[in-house]
Amino acid sequence: MKTIQVKVKPRARESELEELSDGSWVARIKAPPVDGKANIELVTLIARHFGVRKAQVSIRSGASGRLKLVRIEDF
Repeated sequence: MKTIQVKVKPRARESELEELSDGSWVARIKAPPVDGKANIELVTLIARHFGVRKAQVSIRSGASGRLKLVRIEDF
């Protein structure tokens, strides 16, 4: 299990995940932060990046903010 800190930037031109030098991550997400769409896309993006199922990725805190703690199971 691994927990990462992610700063989300919604309404980006394309979705991408980037690790910063301090160990935190920046996620640029196409979806707007409306009705949880950005969170759903974030989970999908992280699952694809780390090669796990979406069910193994969960937002532990910050679901309504831009700074989130995301847990990745069985990593």
